[in-house]
Amino acid sequence: MLLVALFNLAYFFVEFSVAITIGSVSLFADSVDFLEDALINLLIFAALPWTARRRRAVGSVLAFVILIPAIATIWTAISKILDPYPPAPIPLAVTAFGALLVNLAAAALLVRHRHHSGSLTKAAWLSARNDALANIAIITVGILTIWFATGWLDIVVGIGIAILNIDAARAVWTAARQETDATP
Repeated sequence: MLLVALFNLAYFFVEFSVAITIGSVSLFADSVDFLEDALINLLIFAALPWTARRRRAVGSVLAFVILIPAIATIWTAISKILDPYPPAPIPLAVTAFGALLVNLAAAALLVRHRHHSGSLTKAAWLSARNDALANIAIITVGILTIWFATGWLDIVVGIGIAILNIDAARAVWTAARQETDATP
């Protein structure tokens, strides 16, 4: 979990810088998500030895933390809807490809936790999985923006990332509510 947190934190700075420079909603959403993932994995690393009751409380809080990128993305998308200029396609696709590599590495490190019933490990696995899916969508936007110079593709994918985060928050909340003192 600690290594995954460090990967996420490092790539947040890369992706956020590029997102701001090229004006991409989807890359902004993914960069904020990298920061959120870093915080989640640091918290999970610290909380795993805690009692089930404390992990349940942390899992409930994590469900709300996962919503932060969704809120930030929706805010950014609303601003971009008012001026839907296209982001630079090559930096968008290349940065998203780098993010995909980071997220695939994180998913490989977390794959053994994907069926664990605990809310903390579920949060880590869902974040890595969702991020890899989002990166594939952002790469596609970068490629399509070469031929279709519109900001709407970027906006739609950014909103899609927000929806993925909302669904992950729901899944983590449900897992946290179902966690009992019998959970290891």
